Amino acid sequence: MVMTCSGSSVAQSSPDAAPAAALDMEHREEPTVTTLKSRRDFLRVAQGYRVPCPGFLLQARRQVAQDGPARVGFTCSKKIGNAVTRNRAKRRLREIARAVLPQAGQAGWDYVLVGRPGTTVLRDFKAMRGDLERALRRVHGKDPL
Repeated sequence: MVMTCSGSSVAQSSPDAAPAAALDMEHREEPTVTTLKSRRDFLRVAQGYRVPCPGFLLQARRQVAQDGPARVGFTCSKKIGNAVTRNRAKRRLREIARAVLPQAGQAGWDYVLVGRPGTTVLRDFKAMRGDLERALRRVHGKDPL
């Protein structure tokens, strides 16, 4: 038994019993998509493929190591609008990337979604998902220009 600050006692689990959360961490797979964080990575991806879409611009480039998980970054300049509008645009881009990239993205690639003024915030969400799927097919050579 362990005493708490309030004076009540709590049953203590045995030392060899692992919490359920710890077990989940051991069996969790490596994420299929991670996030780009450094400016250098964003600049390197900007030198790769560019696929314009009505709601955003997709930039893509093969990673130097080519064996890591797919990585994605998001950027929205002040041309998009004020901070509230830019954050809304980035939330929408993050959500379409979360929904599409695990299936359509390829490991060993970096992707950057660049917001467009007006359309990133206002375009229909299903249409933007379709745009990202088509753009990825074009980047990976499965769809003619």
